[in-house]
Amino acid sequence: MAELVPRWEWRTFGEGFGAAEEAFAALSVERVQESDELYLLAEESDASVKVRDGLMDVKHLQAVDDDGLEQWVPVLKGAFPLTAAEVDVVLATLRADTPPLDRGPYTLEEFVGEVVRPGGVLAVGVHKRRARYTVGGCMAELSEVRADGASTRTIAVESEDPALVLAAVRSLGLASRANVCMARGLKTLVGFGAKRYAVIDVGTNSVKLHVGERHADGTWCTVADRAEVTRLGEGLDAGGGLQPEPMARTIAAIAAMADESRRAGAVAIAAVGTAGLRAAANGAELVGAVEAHTGVRIEVIPGEEEARLAYLAATSGLGLARGSLVVFDTGGGSSQFTFGRGDEVDEQFSVPVGAARLTERYGLDGAVSEQALAAALDGIAAELGTLDGRPSPDALVGMGGALTNLAAVRHGLAEYDPDVVQGTELDRAEVDRQLELYRTRTADERRAVVGLQPNRAEVILAGACVVRTVLTKLGRDSLVVSDRGLRHGLIVDRFGLGPPLG
Repeated sequence: MAELVPRWEWRTFGEGFGAAEEAFAALSVERVQESDELYLLAEESDASVKVRDGLMDVKHLQAVDDDGLEQWVPVLKGAFPLTAAEVDVVLATLRADTPPLDRGPYTLEEFVGEVVRPGGVLAVGVHKRRARYTVGGCMAELSEVRADGASTRTIAVESEDPALVLAAVRSLGLASRANVCMARGLKTLVGFGAKRYAVIDVGTNSVKLHVGERHADGTWCTVADRAEVTRLGEGLDAGGGLQPEPMARTIAAIAAMADESRRAGAVAIAAVGTAGLRAAANGAELVGAVEAHTGVRIEVIPGEEEARLAYLAATSGLGLARGSLVVFDTGGGSSQFTFGRGDEVDEQFSVPVGAARLTERYGLDGAVSEQALAAALDGIAAELGTLDGRPSPDALVGMGGALTNLAAVRHGLAEYDPDVVQGTELDRAEVDRQLELYRTRTADERRAVVGLQPNRAEVILAGACVVRTVLTKLGRDSLVVSDRGLRHGLIVDRFGLGPPLG
């Protein structure tokens, strides 16, 4: 066999490729090939394993660089019949169950019938029509792919030099697209195995990312889940519009999260904007800038929709007894309330009461007097007047950055642990203790509090005030904290994938 040389590869799938179509049309086609190939797809592996021209062709993923490019190295190119040792290489690459290998060399038919299918591997016949070009010193292919009655198109760029691959991808105008290897693209095309989806929640105080993977048996795992405080709503109340620096911070955060999602193999990204974008006179400017920069379109959702998604996440993520339930999600610019019973929603509404706004309005970003805190609590109570006179629910669930930080401080978490925070009970005494803790400290002094995220230091007092007021208004001595938020409900709702991550 000839020397096996690792190559850096990039690939994307879709029906149309925008400017790349024009770029290819302007180039000379070097070769057009049609082939019928047999791909072997496994649940636990995205390795390239196929039969082409009577040869078993196997590649391992050797490395992934910071730009998401993948380096693949050939490990086998063997003719049929395959030896038992070659069959072992294939099964190890696919991470598939190894049935007893009862014969010597395996013909293709024996290999598929006796080894592949019993091992839980899917054998998919694939027809390709590949047009080959050279782009920036790289081999590039524009291909039409058919498998199991479905079809798609794919562009691949590869070279031994990753810098050349990245430059070629950028020159084709494809840098914002996900790098999706052939096996993963085929699994999506034929509906086999796990799929990854990403959601981005653009809030008034922070931007949150969730990437989830759902397996064929309906179980989930979290691929990525993080938040970045960008304070998009900074100065919004005073001027009525988003300010340049908060916008720049937010666009950069969304761009990084979109790139992270695509590198993780997300087949789709949904993004929503909440109170800050609802209120800002120039919210459309941010939406347009994000789409131009990242290819991600932000849907600005009404408060009632925000409340519904939060309720969906909370009711599925906590083992709550059946009975009357109130779920509230307090953010930087607004708070959403949903009243229901079990899975049934009775009422939903949103109020423009959020930690970022309250911090600016009442000057709560540092140490304040008892009188100033009392005035802030009175003002928040007036703004939450819609809660007055309501019966006390059987259960109260709180979610959002203020709640999760209060829970983390209660547990003294030097490193945030969502499994510890999820289901934490916060009573009035603990909330009052933390109110006093933050009231008497500057922002810098608050950052020394174990469990408090440093970038929450300015807004945590206002958030704690909202939580304390809700407890009082609804006549509850305690509440349960949900680490799951709007983004967890969103991924379920937008992609129809069953219950949220537990």
